[in-house]
Amino acid sequence: MNIGVAITAYPWAIKDVCVIYEWVIRQAHIIDGSAQPSYRADLAITAGKIAAIGNLSGVQAQREIVASNWVLAPGFIDVHTHDDLQVIRNPDMLPKVSQGVTTVIVGNCGISASPVVLQGELPDPMNLLGAVEDFSYADLASYARAVNEIQPAVNVAALVGHTALRNNHMDRLDRAATAYEIAQMRAQLHLALEQGALGLSTGLAYASAIESTTEEVQALAEVLREQGGVYTTHLRTEFDGILDAMEEAFAIGHSVNAPVIISHLKCAGAGNWGRSKEVLGALETAARKHWVGSDCYPYSASSSTLDLQQVTRDFDIVITWSEPHPEQGGKTLAAIADEWQTSLMDAARRLQPAGAVYHGMNEQDVQAILAHPLTMVGSDGLPVDPLPHPRLWGAFPRVLGHYSRDLQLFSLTEAVYKMTRLSADRFGLDNRGRIEVGAAADLVLFDPLNVRDTATFAAPQQLAEGIEAVWVNGILTYCNKAMTGQRAGKFLHRQRDLRKGFFLFNE
Repeated sequence: MNIGVAITAYPWAIKDVCVIYEWVIRQAHIIDGSAQPSYRADLAITAGKIAAIGNLSGVQAQREIVASNWVLAPGFIDVHTHDDLQVIRNPDMLPKVSQGVTTVIVGNCGISASPVVLQGELPDPMNLLGAVEDFSYADLASYARAVNEIQPAVNVAALVGHTALRNNHMDRLDRAATAYEIAQMRAQLHLALEQGALGLSTGLAYASAIESTTEEVQALAEVLREQGGVYTTHLRTEFDGILDAMEEAFAIGHSVNAPVIISHLKCAGAGNWGRSKEVLGALETAARKHWVGSDCYPYSASSSTLDLQQVTRDFDIVITWSEPHPEQGGKTLAAIADEWQTSLMDAARRLQPAGAVYHGMNEQDVQAILAHPLTMVGSDGLPVDPLPHPRLWGAFPRVLGHYSRDLQLFSLTEAVYKMTRLSADRFGLDNRGRIEVGAAADLVLFDPLNVRDTATFAAPQQLAEGIEAVWVNGILTYCNKAMTGQRAGKFLHRQRDLRKGFFLFNE
């Protein structure tokens, strides 16, 4: 079988030993997450761990599968999700497990389910996570307990949202925080880091955070220094001023000695198309002297709440939901404006609060950013959206099928690395994202010739093809395009200084 990567013999063998394992996966093409060539071997699972790798022809197992035509890889790590409340409300997590995702990182873009104490209505964009009654986790410890009690189908690691902290300590969010409010936020962030949070996220483009000053964010990020947390950011703008916004992020991280991850890096807006070389150049320059990286989803359209600042006729904007006008979901904003015989801006105002998909990126920019060695893969899917962006169901098989196999943007081993080991290292998930003896048995078995996303913008809730089986902590969770009914996910606490997972860029 030609899977587009080198197949090499495994350097050792285990044979003629009578051992009973829980699982043996036989004759798989193993891509171990390291970006090294694949090899053919058997793999055994016991007690949630990878117990042995090699020639296991002489051993016994309670259950086994012959995988000679398939690739066995570490379970994918979705580094950019808004699944904070979804893992508790809908713990089967079918949209993620069906892609081979075994771990989700929540709390991105400044919005997190914890620590949160609502002062009234949900501020936009925290409404992307759920309804008012869903927010009941005043600290990270209570959220972690809830995750472990429900035991979702995926593992969960969490960032603390800047907007969530602002909500907890400010009477209104359309202003900068006072020194006293910043002190309160710092104390709450410090406690969350002690309780296992990965770091701090911001969503500085949103109205709920855009009035915060660089000094406010820097004062909060200072808390990351002591415990080695990471700073992730939805930039203040991804449009014309993106380079200045990136510089702000790098300066904050550098000043507090914290790693920086630019969330869903993109060149947004028609006026920004073709700037990926410039943007990636800025990323590389920063990464030569500080710990810097990015994540990216493999689509040329974004999705969020309906933002008046992004209203334009330069590209299609599709309304996915609207509280006052739910019947308009699935239509373009331009079509709605024409139907109502009003301006685009007036239609947008009448639809709010609402959600939208913005077809505002250039495909060549997407490919350049996705292929860059500093870039991880994250879906940025919105699970509560009634017409979600197809990235919620299709991001990871799209990387494997469309971008790696079909377009040959990068090798299959590189694709797996971007979705496993690179992500695990940066977020301190030291026994995830890799296939090695003793690592957690988070695994995905897929058909490299047929794996592909089937979710579309018109019909986004579709299972991927070619994802044959998924194990989470050694438990078979998904097989034959169906959940098995067994879930084994858990909350993952930060275990180490995350600065140790980054590398300086020297290519």
